[in-house]
Amino acid sequence: MKIQVKMNLSILLLLTLFLSACVDKVTIVPEPAIETVSVSENPVVTQLEDGRRGFIVTEVTHLTDNARRDYEQAVELLKVEDFEHAIEILEKIIALSPDVTAPYINIAMAYIRTDNPGPAEEHLKTALSLVPAHPVASNTYGLLLRKDGRFAEARQIYEEAVTRFPDYLPLHRNLGILCDIYLNDQECALSQYEYYREGDPDNKQVALWITELRMRLGQ
Repeated sequence: MKIQVKMNLSILLLLTLFLSACVDKVTIVPEPAIETVSVSENPVVTQLEDGRRGFIVTEVTHLTDNARRDYEQAVELLKVEDFEHAIEILEKIIALSPDVTAPYINIAMAYIRTDNPGPAEEHLKTALSLVPAHPVASNTYGLLLRKDGRFAEARQIYEEAVTRFPDYLPLHRNLGILCDIYLNDQECALSQYEYYREGDPDNKQVALWITELRMRLGQ
């Protein structure tokens, strides 16, 4: 079975509640819609070409219909925070289709919520080896590294991802937070917040951060 995962960034912004600036708690991102297409046997990432802010991750999976239903069940379990059962199912899904990023990202989030960062990091590394700079995997990994005090590594992950996916605004927001609060790089923080505000001009919190930073910088 071949799948194409379409990620519309305006929708993802509503789903990725774990991108909060002020907390480290991570909540689960519901899985994007999946549709069958004809693709090559390698993951492919392309930008949308119809004016929308977003991207398409095209991957191949060899799941049976039963395994696909199991995966959908795992996603539902994540939504109701039954992480242990979700992990059990997702481990089986990964064994059946080890070349698809979504199960790795979802299981990593489940491990994070059960305070088990080691397996979470390994699964995120695998997702990023399959689709380098994958924006959701990168954002989640950046938060994990930040929580562990590995600020330079987090910055590298964010910067690689924003280069590949500049329209994925949560990356800019969290890179700005990292630079602002943890690295004391105010110029970096200001540039990231301003980029974020261009895409989300109604975000009052980010607008306040920009005002405060400009005051600190004497602008």
